[in-house]
Formats: sequence, structure tokens, C-alpha cells
Amino acid sequence: MDGSDAFGLLERAIAYALGAVRGVTADRLRAPTPCVGWDLGTLLRHVNESLDLLHECFAGPTATAPPATDPLDLFRGRATRLVAALSRGPAIQRVVIAGGCPLALGVIARTGALEIAVHGWDISRAIQESRPIPNELASELLGVCPVLVADARHHRLFAPPVGLPPAAGPGDQLVALLGRDPATSATYRAAR
Repeated sequence: MDGSDAFGLLERAIAYALGAVRGVTADRLRAPTPCVGWDLGTLLRHVNESLDLLHECFAGPTATAPPATDPLDLFRGRATRLVAALSRGPAIQRVVIAGGCPLALGVIARTGALEIAVHGWDISRAIQESRPIPNELASELLGVCPVLVADARHHRLFAPPVGLPPAAGPGDQLVALLGRDPATSATYRAAR
């Protein structure tokens, strides 16, 4: 997968996550999520910070806007801003320093796609919707997991993988690999 494919992967992950937040209302921000110890408001703040960091990687620092108080408005605005930055065609060979390490933008885009898609799934679970990660997107993300997840698991950023039946779909496989239990998913129940 070259850099431009990685940017497309990130755009599709953002589109999926934007769909997941459609059902979120302010009264659901205290709902628990699959992320242990995080309610939906905390998860949205985390994803908003991630969207900001990704935008900075692809478009450089931006002027600080007045802080919005609604995490949903922030999410939609930051997601839209990031997609716009990606559509301007950031330099594929450009390298940024992340966590003290030089990383190509393609790697950052793949990492961002994984995080945004899986947190989109977390959001849908928090509001009790069955919104599986689309099969094609999940399959591509599963393909990048061996490179991206090993170090993260070493640093305990993910819970241990969850066991699945052999016929589980790619979306369930992806979230289970990252320590989420898809047992409440309609696609998971159909595979059992």
C-alpha cells in the first residue's frame, strides 16, 4: 500500500467514524464505552486530540481556534478539516517526527486510520448501535496490524485479543485483535 492508498484508507476510516457519531446526543456522553474506564465524552476528547495531531502531521500547525464546548461539533469539524487536508495531497515522502521518531506520512495515515475506525466502532457500541466496520476497510486495517499493533501491545495500549469463532467477519476480527469483545455485534452472532 503506497502513501496515497494510506490517505484513502484514513479518509474511509473517518467517513465510517462520522457515520458512527450521527446517533450520539449530548445525553449519551456519560455512556460507558468498550475502552475500560472511559465514557463516551472522554473517548470523543481522545479522538478529537488524535484528529488534531493527524491534521498537524498532514497540514502543519494551524492557528488556534476558540475552543468549542461540544465534543460532537469538535469531532465533526476536525474530521472534516483533516479530510480537506488529505485532499490537498500532502507529500507522500514527507517525514514528520512523532514521539521522537521519524515517520513517513503513509505510516501515520495507516495508524490514524486504525485508531479512528476502531474508535468509531467504540462510539457505536457506546450508543448501543450495531455499526460494524465495513469489511473492505476492516480487511485492509487487519493487513497493517502486524506492523502497527505489536509495539503498541508491548506498551499495553490494547487489551489482549478476544477469541472469536472461525467464521467471524473482518470487522469483528479487527476489534477482537485490539482487545474489544464484539459479542454484542449482529455480525458476530450470525457467525456463531
